[in-house]
Amino acid sequence: MKLQKWQELDDQAVVISRALAMDAVQKVGNGHPGTAMSLAPVAYTLFQRILKHDPSNPNWIARDRFILSCGHSSLTLYIQLYLSGYGVELEDLKSFRTYNSLTPGHPEYGHTVGVETTTGPLGQGVANGVGMAMAARYEKGLLDPNDKTDLFDHNIWVICSDGDLQEGVSAEASSLAGTQQLGNLKVIYDDNRISIEGDTHVAFTEDVGARYRAYGWDVIEVEAKKNGDVDRDKLENAMLKAIDQKAKPVLIRLHTVIAWPAPNAKGTAKSHGSALGADEVAATKIALGLDPEKTFIAPDEVIAHTRSIKSRATDLYNQWLIEFNKWQKENPEQNALLTRLLENKLPKDWDKSLPVFPIEKEIATRAASGKVIQEIAKLLPEFWGGSADLADSNNTTIEGGGSFLPTSSNMVGANPFGRIIHFGIREHAMGAIINGAALHGLVKPFAGTFLVFSDYMRGAVRLSALMQLPVTYIWTHDSIGLGEDGPTHQPVEHLAALRAIPGFAVIRPADANEVSVCWGRIITDAKPVGLALSRQNLPVIDRSKFTNAQAAAKGAYILAYGDDSEPNKCDVILIATGSEVSLALAARDVLLGEKIKAQVVSAPSIEWFMEQPESYRNEVLPKGIRARVSIEAGVAQPWYQFIGDSGVAVSLEHFGASATASVLFKEFGFTIEKIVSAAKESIKKANE
Repeated sequence: MKLQKWQELDDQAVVISRALAMDAVQKVGNGHPGTAMSLAPVAYTLFQRILKHDPSNPNWIARDRFILSCGHSSLTLYIQLYLSGYGVELEDLKSFRTYNSLTPGHPEYGHTVGVETTTGPLGQGVANGVGMAMAARYEKGLLDPNDKTDLFDHNIWVICSDGDLQEGVSAEASSLAGTQQLGNLKVIYDDNRISIEGDTHVAFTEDVGARYRAYGWDVIEVEAKKNGDVDRDKLENAMLKAIDQKAKPVLIRLHTVIAWPAPNAKGTAKSHGSALGADEVAATKIALGLDPEKTFIAPDEVIAHTRSIKSRATDLYNQWLIEFNKWQKENPEQNALLTRLLENKLPKDWDKSLPVFPIEKEIATRAASGKVIQEIAKLLPEFWGGSADLADSNNTTIEGGGSFLPTSSNMVGANPFGRIIHFGIREHAMGAIINGAALHGLVKPFAGTFLVFSDYMRGAVRLSALMQLPVTYIWTHDSIGLGEDGPTHQPVEHLAALRAIPGFAVIRPADANEVSVCWGRIITDAKPVGLALSRQNLPVIDRSKFTNAQAAAKGAYILAYGDDSEPNKCDVILIATGSEVSLALAARDVLLGEKIKAQVVSAPSIEWFMEQPESYRNEVLPKGIRARVSIEAGVAQPWYQFIGDSGVAVSLEHFGASATASVLFKEFGFTIEKIVSAAKESIKKANE
């Protein structure tokens, strides 16, 4: 890799980067100036000299990706986006951390051009980087399986902090990255030994380099200069060595002094998360050779120099485009696939192959989901994923897909472009990794575990929702119905907790055909969802007697009217999800025998239902019918908005026990008798 000669204007750009970091925090009165100051030469070298990118084409598929995992140091990124010409301007830096600015407190994907992922919760960015690196390899298999071109080859660069590497999610992801031998992943570890509580050695004394070598990474140590500043020449050499390393991921351990060269604040915790103060800012500017009376210094000649990266990048892009056009003509099939993926389109009538399940045989919804996955996989090569060591239980294996493993692996079925990801028992990293894969741009990833273990990955799930990524979480063993594993494995509060996440849809189908329909909407919508599925077999509802399962795509629908002969007449509404829907249907029959007309509503997704027009919602849940019963084997909290003051919840407000599903459902009141009693109670309350 040939680099331009470093110039005095580059030195000036680094200087003003440090000053801008101080000024932006000082103006708003809060933020994290120290790391942005010390990392200024690191980020500048990356954006101006190392990264393959084009500010005029920020979505260029062959670009290197950059992740600032230590998102609190957002100015480290924003200032380089400003200098490089991504659309961030000086006024945006002046508006740092203010409402509706392009420079929020932490980088936000989809908000600021050039931000590849939302970071802030530490460790997530490292795991996102692993996901991007894995996706890059998988996509290489889709577009260039015989390695005939380097058109799609690129690197994932991450800057992370001490805090990132203390988090368990980064350890989980880094371990997997070593196993996967992700030679396209380059992580710069800012080892400044400072956190909010002071010296990190109060809690973090391990040999990080040794740990990463044990993971299977190449580790390059870069010491600071004697004065504490980044040794930029040594760092640049380390970056070039990292680029040359193709066989394993690279950790560049960079020793820095936070807030360098602030006379009093450097190397202290005070500079981590608060403004330096006017006097310290002035003293630092003097140390940098700047006028202490001036703020937001950005000389025209410096900006003109840094933004010349745009012309160099355009030249690079145009050279790439010539080769890409040639590839398109020589590879029409792969080009058609790439075009479809870039346009976020699906094959015509792809959903026509989704299975329809017969009523003669009961089937667990997890098993039904597994069959649906096979059909989706046949038509959508971008559909890719696995589980946290639970593939057989989650039914997440793509038959004949091969294990996603490097060419050096001696495991049976290993394939560098395999469709089955073995995440290992790393739930949190799994969630963050598929977020990174989705962010990379061309895949539809999924990941499976038990519903109860969604707790271990909630941080990643929340970020899926925040970024609105097309990821699917497959959570099986969705209730006490899993049986003998007992309360440690039986989710009780989980459905309610997950439904509380804004922008995230929780889906709990009643039977196999609802599973198929819901999968169809999941793929079409391309939004973050959690699919909660049963371990135990469930009846396949007879759709010749009841409403077609296609209505499940609306989130809730009238499955059975109170009286088939008088569909508009109803005394009570029974609202149920998942395995409890069949109980509601049985209770309806009993109630009808007692001249009580009970309408049954299957509600696989509250979120999807609330998206429907008010007229439809009122049709499913008529306001005039106040007698209502919710039935779900979990806490009732989400259902009170639907059942109202007269409603009765058949729910589980305590932990489970170890026994068969049938015993537990009986002992904990998920019976026909209990539902019938609840219906009568609700009718009484409604009439009072």
